[in-house]
Amino acid sequence: MYNRHVDHVVFDEVQTIAATARGDPAAFGMLVERHQEAAFRAAWLIVRDEAAAEDVAQEAFIRAYRQMASFRHGEPFRPWLLRIVTNLALNEVRSRRRRSGVLARFSVLSNGNVDPPQTSVEAADEASLLLRAINELPEDDRVVLHLRYYLELSEREIAVAIDRPPGTVKSRLHRAGKRLRELVETKYPQLMERGDG
Repeated sequence: MYNRHVDHVVFDEVQTIAATARGDPAAFGMLVERHQEAAFRAAWLIVRDEAAAEDVAQEAFIRAYRQMASFRHGEPFRPWLLRIVTNLALNEVRSRRRRSGVLARFSVLSNGNVDPPQTSVEAADEASLLLRAINELPEDDRVVLHLRYYLELSEREIAVAIDRPPGTVKSRLHRAGKRLRELVETKYPQLMERGDG
């Protein structure tokens, strides 16, 4: 049995989205609560700055709320939201690059005074080194790898998030994986050794 009240202990995304589309701010608050961590992580993986990631995630939720009429009923909310997050984050990176130069987006990795959010994917030295390698790849490669392996989106969800056909996502993931392997083999061989061991 479905409960029409959005504050029911069981979260029903379809009902919550429908209530949000009708203008219920409490329902949208539930969507924010459920997806804010994924939105922040997606933004941070691209902008590499905690404050900027918070701003991007907040702006993404504002835009999502305003654009709920364009949301396709029955589709999962997270990939749609992450498309907004990804676009805003990439715009932030491009804007920062124009202001501060090409290397600005990598400053967090090289600045020991700023700690990244504590997540399991970055707890180990190997993961930090792998993240550094990924961030040396072209922007399109970085985005699909972050979405696939750090946010664990399916190819279909990535297609929604970056607004590209699933076939394009599949080929981009293949290309990005190949470039990453080549980079690791030439510049970070210790990752290969640890993986083999």
